[in-house]
Amino acid sequence: MRVFFQLGWFFKQEKKSYLLGVFLLLLVALLQLVPPKIIGIVADHINEGTMTMKLLAEWVFVLIAVGLVMYVLRYYWRIMIFGSSVKLSKILRNRLYHHFTNMSPAFYQKSRIGDLMAHATNDLAAIQQTAGSGVLTLVDSLSTGGFVIIAMAFTISWKLTLICLIPMPFMAMLTSWFGTMLHRSFYKAQEAFSSLNDKTQESIMGIKVIKTFGQEQEDIEDFRKQSEDVVQKNLLVAKIDSLYDPTISIIVGISFFLSIVFGAKYVLAGELTIGELISFTTYLGLLVWPMLAFGWLFNIVERGRASYDRVSALLREKVEIIDQENALDLVPHGDIEYRIGEFTYPGETAPVLKDIHFTLNRGETLGIVGKTGAGKTTLLKLLIREFEGYQGDIWFGGARLQDYKIDKLRQAIGYVPQDHFLFSATVAENIAFTNPDADKAEIEAAAKIANIHEDILQFTDGYQTVVGERGVSLSGGQKQRISIARALLMNPEVLILDDSLSAVDAKTEEAILSSLKQNREGKTTIITSHRLSAVQHANQIIVLEEGKIIESGTHEELMELDGWYRHMYLHQQLEELVEQGGH
Repeated sequence: MRVFFQLGWFFKQEKKSYLLGVFLLLLVALLQLVPPKIIGIVADHINEGTMTMKLLAEWVFVLIAVGLVMYVLRYYWRIMIFGSSVKLSKILRNRLYHHFTNMSPAFYQKSRIGDLMAHATNDLAAIQQTAGSGVLTLVDSLSTGGFVIIAMAFTISWKLTLICLIPMPFMAMLTSWFGTMLHRSFYKAQEAFSSLNDKTQESIMGIKVIKTFGQEQEDIEDFRKQSEDVVQKNLLVAKIDSLYDPTISIIVGISFFLSIVFGAKYVLAGELTIGELISFTTYLGLLVWPMLAFGWLFNIVERGRASYDRVSALLREKVEIIDQENALDLVPHGDIEYRIGEFTYPGETAPVLKDIHFTLNRGETLGIVGKTGAGKTTLLKLLIREFEGYQGDIWFGGARLQDYKIDKLRQAIGYVPQDHFLFSATVAENIAFTNPDADKAEIEAAAKIANIHEDILQFTDGYQTVVGERGVSLSGGQKQRISIARALLMNPEVLILDDSLSAVDAKTEEAILSSLKQNREGKTTIITSHRLSAVQHANQIIVLEEGKIIESGTHEELMELDGWYRHMYLHQQLEELVEQGGH
């Protein structure tokens, strides 16, 4: 029952609803005692020959009235208890989503998307059931069972009641044992479902790759194995669950047997009337539900506890990037200065960046080039505080990055990543994501700077064209340029293009860079690229190799050094000349 204590914070929050719901449940439990008593009274009247039509009508009227009152009370306690349990699901779902949005990329590198989705669906459903059906079952089983036992003991025979309760301790021990096994099995079943969820999501996202390499059958077989694992683990849960009803039925059967044997003996001895024995066995029949409910309660509670443990463990994951106390509540602007001694990714041993020292003046353009894996993207992610834990500091506008509130820092930066993510929405909505209040003219202006406006006009519905999930209906170059337009619409102090021109041709690249130069005067721009033509106009270019700056300067200065930059630039110029036919 530990999960009820774990959910104590919520029960306190919704105490009015739960207290009213429990009160109505208790009234229903009390009213349930009336029909068996009336049946016994009527049976005794019939046995004694004192029953009249008027008396029978009176008792029938009482039964109907009790039934109607119970109908109304059951309607309202469901609203109170089940309605509150829905609120719990909503609160936890919002907490999870808020937690997800605050987590750093390191969290998503070690977490599976399918597993996170399972936490927000299956686990929350099990917790909701605990706060709804679990509370109902706990209160109803204890109150109904308690009231029935009291009625049996004090209105009929306490001796017969004690005899019939002899098998109950055995039921308590067995159901507790089943509950322990169920908790372990359900936890494993939920983990298996999370793995299957993750497999499904991964396969759907990578269906093009699977088909391209002809791996459909292998993927189907892998899915079949994981699906079978889910089935087997849930079958184990079902097997344990199925032990409850037979066990309880046997216990109830033994109690009925004892009540008939000893009840008949007491009737013959004159200690009970026939009507009282009928009432007693009817009451005993009412005990069947509390006993079954008690077994069901263990089922619900153990499922809920396993799920709550999983969700709680996720919510306990530390948010690594947080605002410092008294952080500056203003959008930064000004020069950017890197003073980094060393940076290593969490969980890794080899540093990714070493001895990074340079200053980027406000309004200038910085080009960052180097081989794949040289640390270009890492350098940018530190600027937007996706990662921390480096030796040294990064300064922006005369203050360290950590001195600003995170949301204010990121309001100053428009970041276009290598992996362009578009939502399953219209082109206009994707561009306006950074500024939902932007009007049509502003959206189109940003699209023109990104050199995507003419392409959009050729789409079926223009700016109202739905691009499909992750922009599946667009080419790589179109997705890149829409992403650039999205960043431009927020008019950021710093625009970061992280290899964001790789999918466009040289002419389009030149047009975009020219538009940026004209429209971002006085604003800072950072461009990383493998194609050196994208950065040759920059005020400053740095060359990274294995996390170190090996060259820096303007295009002209680097060409004079006769180093990596000059060799790569000449190589790319030769490649471009060959592609153009040598002319």
